[in-house]
Amino acid sequence: MANEKKPKEKKEKKPKIIKQIIQIYKYTHAEDKALPWLLTAVLLAPVLVVVVAGVLLHWGWLTWIMLVILAVMLGILFFTMLLTRRADKVGYAKMEGKPGAAVSVLGNINKAGFNFPQQPVWIDRKTKAAIWRGTGYNGIYLLAEGESTAIKREVDRQEHSIKGVTAGSAIPVYRIFVGNGTGQVRLKDLRSVVLKCKSYEPTDHSNFIMKKIHPRRRFLLTKEELDILNERLRTLQTKQGFGIPKGIDPTKPQRISRRAMRGR
Repeated sequence: MANEKKPKEKKEKKPKIIKQIIQIYKYTHAEDKALPWLLTAVLLAPVLVVVVAGVLLHWGWLTWIMLVILAVMLGILFFTMLLTRRADKVGYAKMEGKPGAAVSVLGNINKAGFNFPQQPVWIDRKTKAAIWRGTGYNGIYLLAEGESTAIKREVDRQEHSIKGVTAGSAIPVYRIFVGNGTGQVRLKDLRSVVLKCKSYEPTDHSNFIMKKIHPRRRFLLTKEELDILNERLRTLQTKQGFGIPKGIDPTKPQRISRRAMRGR
């Protein structure tokens, strides 16, 4: 029975992939009218190059077959890469300027350890400017979205609150302002900026030579430390009155390991 199910599963997966490609194409083509011409060009370009090279170099039939197959595979690869990029471009353009767009982008990060809750830690009801707090093995992220004049002051306040929770540790806080203005990160660049956020700390080598060779190391939380950090930040969010996160009972004290929150 198990052997009979496997072929059916494979047959179901293929149509799903084709349907997804068609859906992505329709979604992108609605906003990107040059898409069919670009996709046709990247799909046929490798084949045309192989044909021209084959005519000029007088290849044998075996070389023709192998290189044409390779050209078709490259064309399909370039096709999917271009379609994905153009679809991302259209998606970012549609989300640009909409409240919550930044955290929606970061909510799709599939890297281990990243956590960006959809609920903001602060919001300006008039301007819809908002601040989200996320975490990862590299530290804490304060994500500010909007043009509110008070937002920088509020980011300072949020960072001060975080430092009160993580006192005695060396956990870095990264401040990221999302928008199209000076000093802000554009929505399409946000994911790469977050992934590039890194901090370093001095090494504790007792040997003078080793200290000169390796004076610093990259800051990284362990999984246990990250879990404790997230627990502390959820407790902080509850105290600040922005709603009770799922799984946390505000009537019960949260168990926190101080040893796990030590600076590394």
